[in-house]
Amino acid sequence: MSYYGINILNAGLFVLAAIALLGSPGPGIAALVAVGREKGFAQGMKFYTGLQIGLALAAGISAVGLLFMVQPLEGLMTAMMVLATAYLVYLAYAIATAPVGENGKAASRLGTGATSGLMLGITNPKAYIAFVSLMAAYPIVRSNSYADLTFKLLACIIVMIVVDILWLGLGAALHRARLQPKSERALNIVMGATILITAALSFL
Repeated sequence: MSYYGINILNAGLFVLAAIALLGSPGPGIAALVAVGREKGFAQGMKFYTGLQIGLALAAGISAVGLLFMVQPLEGLMTAMMVLATAYLVYLAYAIATAPVGENGKAASRLGTGATSGLMLGITNPKAYIAFVSLMAAYPIVRSNSYADLTFKLLACIIVMIVVDILWLGLGAALHRARLQPKSERALNIVMGATILITAALSFL
Protein backbone atom coordinates (compact mmCIF):
# COMPACT_ATOMS: atom_id res chain seq x y z
CA MET A 1 0.00 0.00 0.00
CA SER A 2 1.47 3.32 -1.10
CA TYR A 3 0.53 6.94 -0.50
CA TYR A 4 2.29 9.60 -2.60
CA GLY A 5 5.02 7.09 -3.39
CA ILE A 6 5.51 6.13 0.29
CA ASN A 7 5.11 2.47 1.19
CA ILE A 8 2.94 2.76 4.29
CA LEU A 9 3.56 -0.80 5.50
CA ASN A 10 7.33 -0.50 5.22
CA ALA A 11 7.21 2.91 6.87
CA GLY A 12 5.37 1.42 9.84
CA LEU A 13 7.76 -1.52 10.05
CA PHE A 14 10.70 0.87 9.87
CA VAL A 15 9.42 2.96 12.77
CA LEU A 16 8.81 -0.15 14.89
CA ALA A 17 12.30 -1.45 14.11
CA ALA A 18 13.78 1.97 14.94
CA ILE A 19 12.01 2.00 18.30
CA ALA A 20 13.30 -1.50 19.07
CA LEU A 21 16.89 -0.82 18.00
CA LEU A 22 17.31 2.77 19.17
CA GLY A 23 15.22 2.39 22.31
CA SER A 24 16.90 -0.74 23.64
CA PRO A 25 19.52 -0.41 26.40
CA GLY A 26 22.97 0.54 25.18
CA PRO A 27 25.78 2.98 26.02
CA GLY A 28 23.71 6.09 25.30
CA ILE A 29 20.68 4.98 27.24
CA ALA A 30 22.71 3.72 30.21
CA ALA A 31 24.48 7.09 30.33
CA LEU A 32 21.16 8.96 30.06
CA VAL A 33 19.73 7.05 33.01
CA ALA A 34 22.91 7.66 35.01
CA VAL A 35 22.90 11.39 34.25
CA GLY A 36 19.19 11.72 35.02
CA ARG A 37 19.65 9.85 38.30
CA GLU A 38 22.59 12.05 39.31
CA LYS A 39 21.49 15.48 38.04
CA GLY A 40 17.72 15.27 37.65
CA PHE A 41 15.66 15.99 34.55
CA ALA A 42 16.32 19.71 34.04
CA GLN A 43 20.11 19.56 34.43
CA GLY A 44 20.24 16.29 32.51
CA MET A 45 18.85 18.08 29.44
CA LYS A 46 22.34 19.41 28.61
CA PHE A 47 23.71 15.90 28.26
CA TYR A 48 20.53 14.81 26.46
CA THR A 49 20.84 17.65 23.92
CA GLY A 50 24.48 16.88 23.20
CA LEU A 51 23.68 13.19 22.83
CA GLN A 52 20.89 13.92 20.33
CA ILE A 53 23.22 16.07 18.22
CA GLY A 54 25.89 13.37 18.26
CA LEU A 55 23.42 10.64 17.34
CA ALA A 56 21.93 12.78 14.58
CA LEU A 57 25.43 13.23 13.14
CA ALA A 58 26.01 9.48 13.39
CA ALA A 59 22.71 8.85 11.62
CA GLY A 60 23.63 11.31 8.88
CA ILE A 61 27.02 9.67 8.39
CA SER A 62 25.34 6.28 8.16
CA ALA A 63 22.72 7.59 5.73
CA VAL A 64 25.25 8.80 3.19
CA GLY A 65 27.42 5.72 3.55
CA LEU A 66 30.46 7.61 4.83
CA LEU A 67 31.49 4.67 6.99
CA PHE A 68 31.74 2.48 3.92
CA MET A 69 33.70 5.17 2.06
CA VAL A 70 36.42 5.32 4.71
CA GLN A 71 36.38 1.60 5.44
CA PRO A 72 39.17 0.83 2.91
CA LEU A 73 41.41 3.22 4.87
CA GLU A 74 42.30 0.55 7.40
CA GLY A 75 44.43 2.77 9.60
CA LEU A 76 41.73 5.46 9.90
CA MET A 77 39.01 2.95 10.71
CA THR A 78 41.21 1.24 13.29
CA ALA A 79 41.98 4.57 14.96
CA MET A 80 38.29 5.49 15.05
CA MET A 81 37.34 2.17 16.62
CA VAL A 82 40.15 2.35 19.21
CA LEU A 83 39.13 5.87 20.25
CA ALA A 84 35.45 4.94 20.43
CA THR A 85 36.19 1.82 22.47
CA ALA A 86 38.49 3.69 24.84
CA TYR A 87 35.84 6.33 25.49
CA LEU A 88 33.13 3.73 26.13
CA VAL A 89 35.38 1.80 28.51
CA TYR A 90 36.11 5.03 30.39
CA LEU A 91 32.40 5.89 30.47
CA ALA A 92 31.49 2.43 31.79
CA TYR A 93 34.19 2.68 34.49
CA ALA A 94 33.09 6.20 35.47
CA ILE A 95 29.49 5.10 35.89
CA ALA A 96 30.23 1.81 37.65
CA THR A 97 32.60 3.41 40.16
CA ALA A 98 30.77 6.74 40.64
CA PRO A 99 30.52 7.70 44.33
CA VAL A 100 27.18 6.90 45.93
CA GLY A 101 25.20 8.60 48.65
CA GLU A 102 24.57 12.29 49.15
CA ASN A 103 28.23 13.18 49.61
CA GLY A 104 29.31 11.30 46.54
CA LYS A 105 27.04 12.82 43.92
CA ALA A 106 28.85 16.15 43.79
CA ALA A 107 32.16 14.37 43.24
CA SER A 108 30.99 12.18 40.37
CA ARG A 109 33.47 11.69 37.53
CA LEU A 110 30.77 11.18 34.93
CA GLY A 111 30.69 14.05 32.45
CA THR A 112 27.14 15.38 32.34
CA GLY A 113 27.46 18.35 29.98
CA ALA A 114 26.51 18.72 26.34
CA THR A 115 30.06 17.97 25.17
CA SER A 116 30.08 14.60 26.94
CA GLY A 117 26.74 13.73 25.37
CA LEU A 118 27.99 14.76 21.93
CA MET A 119 31.11 12.62 22.27
CA LEU A 120 29.08 9.60 23.30
CA GLY A 121 26.60 10.03 20.46
CA ILE A 122 29.24 10.35 17.76
CA THR A 123 31.46 7.49 19.05
CA ASN A 124 28.76 4.93 19.86
CA PRO A 125 29.36 1.76 17.75
CA LYS A 126 25.92 0.37 18.62
CA ALA A 127 24.29 3.47 17.15
CA TYR A 128 26.19 3.18 13.84
CA ILE A 129 25.29 -0.46 13.45
CA ALA A 130 21.64 0.27 14.23
CA PHE A 131 21.54 3.17 11.77
CA VAL A 132 23.24 1.25 8.95
CA SER A 133 20.90 -1.71 9.48
CA LEU A 134 17.83 0.54 9.42
CA MET A 135 18.94 2.57 6.40
CA ALA A 136 19.56 -0.59 4.39
CA ALA A 137 16.18 -2.17 5.18
CA TYR A 138 12.51 -1.43 4.56
CA PRO A 139 12.53 0.55 1.26
CA ILE A 140 9.98 3.29 1.86
CA VAL A 141 10.28 5.54 -1.21
CA ARG A 142 11.33 3.14 -3.95
CA SER A 143 11.37 5.71 -6.75
CA ASN A 144 13.78 8.12 -5.07
CA SER A 145 16.72 6.93 -3.00
CA TYR A 146 17.43 10.43 -1.66
CA ALA A 147 13.85 10.82 -0.46
CA ASP A 148 14.01 7.32 1.02
CA LEU A 149 17.16 8.12 3.05
CA THR A 150 15.78 11.51 4.10
CA PHE A 151 12.56 9.92 5.38
CA LYS A 152 14.52 7.29 7.31
CA LEU A 153 16.94 9.85 8.75
CA LEU A 154 14.12 12.09 10.00
CA ALA A 155 12.22 9.10 11.40
CA CYS A 156 15.32 7.94 13.31
CA ILE A 157 15.89 11.40 14.77
CA ILE A 158 12.25 11.68 15.89
CA VAL A 159 12.36 8.20 17.48
CA MET A 160 15.61 9.04 19.30
CA ILE A 161 14.23 12.30 20.64
CA VAL A 162 11.15 10.56 22.06
CA VAL A 163 12.67 7.37 23.49
CA ASP A 164 15.71 9.10 24.96
CA ILE A 165 13.64 11.70 26.79
CA LEU A 166 11.72 8.82 28.35
CA TRP A 167 14.95 7.17 29.52
CA LEU A 168 16.17 10.48 30.93
CA GLY A 169 12.84 10.76 32.74
CA LEU A 170 13.38 7.31 34.24
CA GLY A 171 16.77 8.41 35.53
CA ALA A 172 15.21 11.55 36.98
CA ALA A 173 12.60 9.40 38.74
CA LEU A 174 15.43 7.41 40.32
CA HIS A 175 17.02 10.72 41.33
CA ARG A 176 13.88 11.60 43.27
CA ALA A 177 13.63 8.11 44.76
CA ARG A 178 16.86 8.60 46.77
CA LEU A 179 18.07 5.01 46.67
CA GLN A 180 20.12 3.47 49.44
CA PRO A 181 23.89 3.45 48.78
CA LYS A 182 23.95 -0.33 48.16
CA SER A 183 21.14 -0.04 45.63
CA GLU A 184 22.89 2.91 43.97
CA ARG A 185 26.11 0.93 43.70
CA ALA A 186 24.31 -2.06 42.18
CA LEU A 187 22.53 0.18 39.66
CA ASN A 188 25.81 1.88 38.72
CA ILE A 189 27.46 -1.49 38.13
CA VAL A 190 24.56 -2.71 35.99
CA MET A 191 24.63 0.43 33.83
CA GLY A 192 28.41 0.29 33.46
CA ALA A 193 28.23 -3.39 32.52
CA THR A 194 25.47 -2.61 30.00
CA ILE A 195 27.76 -0.17 28.21
CA LEU A 196 30.63 -2.67 28.08
CA ILE A 197 28.47 -5.59 26.93
CA THR A 198 26.56 -3.72 24.24
CA ALA A 199 29.74 -2.06 22.97
CA ALA A 200 31.48 -5.46 22.79
CA LEU A 201 28.53 -7.03 20.97
CA SER A 202 28.65 -4.23 18.39
CA PHE A 203 32.06 -5.45 17.24
CA LEU A 204 31.01 -9.09 16.77
